[in-house]
Order: sequence, then structure tokens, then C-alpha cells
Amino acid sequence: MKPTHALSAAMVAVSLLATGCASNYPTGTNYSTQADASTYGTIENIQVVRVDPATSGAGAVAGGLVGALVGSQVGSGGGRTAATAAGAIGGAVVGNQIESNRNAPHDMYQISIRLDNGDYRTVNQDSAYDLRVGSRVRMVDGRVYRY
Repeated sequence: MKPTHALSAAMVAVSLLATGCASNYPTGTNYSTQADASTYGTIENIQVVRVDPATSGAGAVAGGLVGALVGSQVGSGGGRTAATAAGAIGGAVVGNQIESNRNAPHDMYQISIRLDNGDYRTVNQDSAYDLRVGSRVRMVDGRVYRY
């Protein structure tokens, strides 16, 4: 048997064994009251905050790769090497600038919520819609909605 086939067969066997050990029977615990208490609450404070995200460098890397690829298509010999280097540098600068423009500073709403279970949560979201201090809210997937 080839090594790749043996590895594939071993991976399939391990996954089947792991799946066979998994339990498909639901537990008898009722978590509905805990879930409700941890997702519902009252807004205590809303503030507008300025978010200034930093660049990750991914734009510079992608731009450098594209620039090097385009630069390598120009000239031959030493000229091709110089064009590749210039394309990589120019592409990195342009890619970083594009990423910076995409991640421009913007305003967010910082919403502080006292949950029904007594916990305190702060959520940042791009819009406060009809939310006001004292509103009853529900948290779903990291966002706050009035109910």
C-alpha cells in the first residue's frame, strides 16, 4: 500500500472511531432560563467612541506579491530583476495604502448592558437604531436588539 493511501486509511479510521464515540442522546438539563438571563438585559449607557483600526500588513504583502509578479514580466536579465524589486516595493506601498483606506477610523456605539443574570456587558456596534438608555434589549451574536 502506498504511504498516501495508508495515511488516508488511517485518517478515515480515526475519524470513524471518533464519530462512533460521540453521544447522540440529548441531556435532560434545561438551559432555557440560563440562556434567557444571559441574553436579555437593560441598557445602562450608550457612548459614541472613535475606532481607529490598525493595518495588519496583509495589504502590503498582497500588494508586494502582485507588484513583483507584474514587475517580473518587464525586461530581461538585470532589468527584470530591478523591475521585479521595484514592482514589489511599489505594490507593497499601494497595498498598504488600500488597506489603510479600507480600515479608516470611524465612529461606533459602545453600549453598556446590565443583563438579567446580573452580569455586565459592553458591546460595540455600528448603529444604535432605536436603542436608548433604559431600553430592554436582547443580545444575539454580539449585537444588541430592542425587544
